[in-house]
Amino acid sequence: MTFLRRTTLGTMAAALAFSLAGFSAQAQTKLRVFSGGQNQRPDLMRKLFDQYQAANPGITIDIETGGATSELQRQYLSTVLNAKDSAIDIYMIDIVNPAQYFGAGWLEPLDAYVGPAATALKPYLPVYASANVVDGKVAALPAFADAMFMYYRKDLLAKHGIAEPKTWDELSAAAKKIQATEGNANLQGLSIQGAPIEGAVCTFLLPYWGQGKEFNDAAGRLTLDKPAAVKGLGTWLGMVDAGVIKKNVAEVKTPDTVNEFKAGQAVFAINWGFAWDRFKDDADSQVKGKVGVMPLPAMAGGRSATCVGGWQWAVSAFSKHKAEAAKLVKHLASPASSKFLAVEGSLLPTYAEVYTDADVNRQAPWFKDAAAVVVAGKSRPLSKDYGQVSDIIRTTTSAILARTKTPAEGVDETEGRLRRVMR
Repeated sequence: MTFLRRTTLGTMAAALAFSLAGFSAQAQTKLRVFSGGQNQRPDLMRKLFDQYQAANPGITIDIETGGATSELQRQYLSTVLNAKDSAIDIYMIDIVNPAQYFGAGWLEPLDAYVGPAATALKPYLPVYASANVVDGKVAALPAFADAMFMYYRKDLLAKHGIAEPKTWDELSAAAKKIQATEGNANLQGLSIQGAPIEGAVCTFLLPYWGQGKEFNDAAGRLTLDKPAAVKGLGTWLGMVDAGVIKKNVAEVKTPDTVNEFKAGQAVFAINWGFAWDRFKDDADSQVKGKVGVMPLPAMAGGRSATCVGGWQWAVSAFSKHKAEAAKLVKHLASPASSKFLAVEGSLLPTYAEVYTDADVNRQAPWFKDAAAVVVAGKSRPLSKDYGQVSDIIRTTTSAILARTKTPAEGVDETEGRLRRVMR
């Protein structure tokens, strides 16, 4: 072989190797996903990512976690996205956040990747379909559902011959009867969250919605019925005075309610869906096999309503891989992924049909009771300024429960401040 030919072949081989290396580098796309804190089960999300990577060899997915609460996660993402940082391609957000993030220009509308909102979100439960559409655009896709449930000691209700209460008055009477008969000084009638955390927004809304009242209209404008709000908050204070709710309720946070009920120190408890597994599986749980789930009571003459939570997948407006990120989000929001999370982690589905899936019911039989609660649930106010809305409601609610403000004073203050935000 001549020197010239050897040189030519060597040059071609080198060029081919360089080309293949370039192709390989180009074919590999690395996506970074912020998937929340421990309650959002990043361990299960990692399994979903691994499955997706196996089916899509050109994609590598890194996971980032952090923030034990919705508020802390919102603070972190606000800092990252305000700086237009492209390091995160996909992030998980609370159901109340799509409007806020859309308004700030932090997320990529998904219509170009999943189709128009009317068809893309039609398969999901209605509350998630509406929460993820902003100004007619698909702002995010549902990851998994959540709601506030009324957990109760079914053994104690059976022992004392008490049916599931349908109204708050019935619940208060049932709790007082059980407390008096059991003679346990540590047994609360009802545990709720009164600390100035996100859960206190729901504490404000539950007895208000339970009167059949709406907090805002479809456009997000405030429709607060002040007498109904005062009456709802007065219901909680009446239970405090009756000894059903403990006096320091304004200090109670979400984990406190879980721990109190798990320790057998409450007849009824309002908490999110994740609490079920804590009651069922934790080694120190005193209530294993003794827990029931029922719809939230209504106010007399009203109707049952609960506070829906849940998490959504959004694509960052600053991602350098928006098409690939949107494809992954579509997979994460699919019925197959919803079923996987339900079976593996008891995370509530965003599709009605998954609640009745045989595999899901074998693993999480309580979903049959949970379905009706979630389907009838209501979202907290959907506002582009939700951070301010939440802060106003939860801090004022906590102050009322601490009795540093009367219900009338607190509601007047809440309405005055919200009028400037929810226009």
